[in-house]
Amino acid sequence: MTLTRREREILALLRRDPLAGAQSIADALGTTRTAVNVHLSNLGKKGAILGRGYILRQEHAVVVIGGANVDIKVRSVAPVAYRTSNPGRSHTSPGGVARNIAENLARLGTPTHLIAAVGQDAAGERLLSETQAAGVRIEHVHRGPHPTGTYTAVLDADGDLVVAIADMAATDALAPEHLHTARELIGNAGLLVLDGNLSTRVLSYVLDIASATGVQTLIDPVSVPKAALLAPLFAAGRPVFAVTPNVAELGALAGRDLGGAADADDPGLLRAVAALHERGVRHVWVRLGARGSLLSTLDEGRVPLEAPPAEVRDVTGAGDAMLGAFAHALLGGADPVDAARYGHAAAALTVATSATVRPDLTPRLIEDALDAPLRRTT
Repeated sequence: MTLTRREREILALLRRDPLAGAQSIADALGTTRTAVNVHLSNLGKKGAILGRGYILRQEHAVVVIGGANVDIKVRSVAPVAYRTSNPGRSHTSPGGVARNIAENLARLGTPTHLIAAVGQDAAGERLLSETQAAGVRIEHVHRGPHPTGTYTAVLDADGDLVVAIADMAATDALAPEHLHTARELIGNAGLLVLDGNLSTRVLSYVLDIASATGVQTLIDPVSVPKAALLAPLFAAGRPVFAVTPNVAELGALAGRDLGGAADADDPGLLRAVAALHERGVRHVWVRLGARGSLLSTLDEGRVPLEAPPAEVRDVTGAGDAMLGAFAHALLGGADPVDAARYGHAAAALTVATSATVRPDLTPRLIEDALDAPLRRTT
């Protein structure tokens, strides 16, 4: 089933509000009710919606497994002075790599389930309530005895990260037995996204399910120490669809010291990428910060990608938006290179706001951002 851009936008709106009328859809998209009715008719013929009432065709959902915690962001109002008090502002919001990726996916209209661990406390209640309100399914989130995790980030006056402290005891305690009830869901996922906050026991358990059922898996290493723990899992012969490290995490995954490697054509970086391909990773997408990224695939070879221009307000959540949009585009039929460009656009839109997950993120917003350079050159 191939959908047009407008049809995908309408489906995204209907996933958020299945009772939305043609006029409200037209208002949201800046078009006419008549045009929307034509698109709805075509969606019915294609089987994307069933009958009246816009009942959506059931699709395999994305299952995202990993960290969910409360983000505490503290930003200095002046250049940071070390080893002393700095005046600043603080903000608290739902966070966690997996949770953020799940919210980005849901806001883009992709059916998404989150599997994570939170505490039986007020922070956990708020976290789940706000995550569910964003459209994420939370039935398989484990409520454990540990307090809900926290991620405290200190940002300088320019919005760049100075240091971060993560208390992930609840996620650390997540065990394979807590996922047994979700085994069928995992095995039938349209796509599986894992973050490196998970223990190696849980990662092995989930990767074994994915390997047995043929589910494609995307992995975000999260950090250098956690990437080092992930490395043996790639050597176990399980196929992995994609992994999305930065340069330092790539070195930890490949067991190589990449030193100051920063360019897409750095020989050491390319050897590390090749080492992951040899271990069964089909796509290695290396994030290079302001220099963009390198997507290396067994199908297309190596493709360097430029980062779109962005006015940086807060870098927190950029990588989560990037991976979430990448997964969304893949499920929509995009090839990995176009999906990576889609991810870059989502990241640029996210860093331009103070939100970890941009609340107005939609497929139309991303596609407009992708079209903007073309409009400027024509």
